[in-house]
Amino acid sequence: MTQRITLVTPDAPAQTHPPGALVAQRKIEKRGIRLGVLDNSKGNADHLLAMIVEGVRAEVPVASVVSLRKPHVTFPASGAMLDQLAAEADFVVSAMAD
Repeated sequence: MTQRITLVTPDAPAQTHPPGALVAQRKIEKRGIRLGVLDNSKGNADHLLAMIVEGVRAEVPVASVVSLRKPHVTFPASGAMLDQLAAEADFVVSAMAD
């Protein structure tokens, strides 16, 4: 008996714009960006986010980093956490890891 198996590859879609095209649309102030980090509490998410922050700092000026961690992986970020990130950050990175 022959069975048919369908494989799905979660590849990112092809870029429809030249590299760097979106960067040109944003101006980074001399003071630098205010970067927000939301850790979802999964194992190694803190390590992944630390590497991302380090990489961002290597590429653009960073004025401040606000780093928040959800109390538990299965619960969403609280409204207060999201409000704090909105008030204190220009950009927010959220990560999951294992």
